[in-house]
Amino acid sequence: MQSTYSNNSRRSLLLASFLVWLAPRAARAENSIAYKYETYDEAGGRIAVKTNGVVIEQDISTDMHLKFEGVNDAITGATPTGVPAPAGSNQVDTTQLNPEHRKSWTLDFSRQFPGINIGLGLGNSRESDYVSNGWSINTLTDFNQKNTTLLAGLAGTDDKIKVFFQGPRARKHTNDVIVGVTQLINPLTSVTFNVTWGRASGYISDPYKEVEKDTQIFPGVVLPLTFGENRPAYREKWVSLIGYNRTFSELHGALDATYRYYHDTFGTSAHTVDLAWFQHLGEKVILRPGFRAYSQSAADFYHYNLNNSSVTPPMGLASSSGPFYSSDYRLSSLHTFNYGLKVIWKVTERIDLDVALEEYVMRGTDSVTPQSAYPRARVVTVGGKYSW
Repeated sequence: MQSTYSNNSRRSLLLASFLVWLAPRAARAENSIAYKYETYDEAGGRIAVKTNGVVIEQDISTDMHLKFEGVNDAITGATPTGVPAPAGSNQVDTTQLNPEHRKSWTLDFSRQFPGINIGLGLGNSRESDYVSNGWSINTLTDFNQKNTTLLAGLAGTDDKIKVFFQGPRARKHTNDVIVGVTQLINPLTSVTFNVTWGRASGYISDPYKEVEKDTQIFPGVVLPLTFGENRPAYREKWVSLIGYNRTFSELHGALDATYRYYHDTFGTSAHTVDLAWFQHLGEKVILRPGFRAYSQSAADFYHYNLNNSSVTPPMGLASSSGPFYSSDYRLSSLHTFNYGLKVIWKVTERIDLDVALEEYVMRGTDSVTPQSAYPRARVVTVGGKYSW
């Protein structure tokens, strides 16, 4: 089996990079080169990811800027298959992944015109069984003596997925639209409000996830059979985000707080609260403790197994018209918590170093799916940047 982690996570990684480009920047980035090394390790021999990343930013004139980012991920470990725990056990079935590498790059070009900044982005992400190409375009328009910034942007991807039961690679397309405003309240405070609409169409299922149902083979003979999951071939999502940034001069610190609401046509609703505090210690060191809480409801077609449902999977290929079913724990009702600390050290005017340690905890909330399906992980990041 190939990497289940990558087949689900990478679908959003490339697009997430584009949407980051769509966020307003407080100031033009420095000409710089930065390197980061990150390890993500789930407890119990689950997924482990080692990431090497490089970001290069360069002004090519007084009003044009280039940004290039390259990432190489190495993915190993075990992941749940979707098959439930055996009778008398709470340990869900897992499978060992074949070692996998993901290589991706993104390139952003921005041009500042009087009153408006226009950015164009391109990117590519590839593995042995998944190739994603993406694009983005965004505008940032200043009003009110640059105290108000309006954001408008588009992004899209075209993905090709290797599915073992299909000849040519399956296709998936995504498109996202974002609009928003950032308002400077006073020299120390700003607020942001963004709204995003997106859609995905094509092959949205995970080809490596299974569901189980006790099925009568012959009269009086019932066996637990497994079937590949089947998700709808179309999904729309709506996201709203409110951000608050405040500098506390007397404390030599700053607060960055956001709330995000998400809803999609799979029936999932989610809430995210993200808090970070930036504390200056002298002129060269910044401590950034952070906390993030996330909670979601289950997709309409999530089932721990199909025994207590009316769903009967076909014995052959599933149909795009349904029925729909998945036992992927990431579609269940759950909550996650991230908490950690980052230290940033400005060694000289040109050299910055940083190190971060973060804990990630996911817990199911449906009282049916065993907690063994949900991971706990530690994330360690080390980085450096040279500016000129």
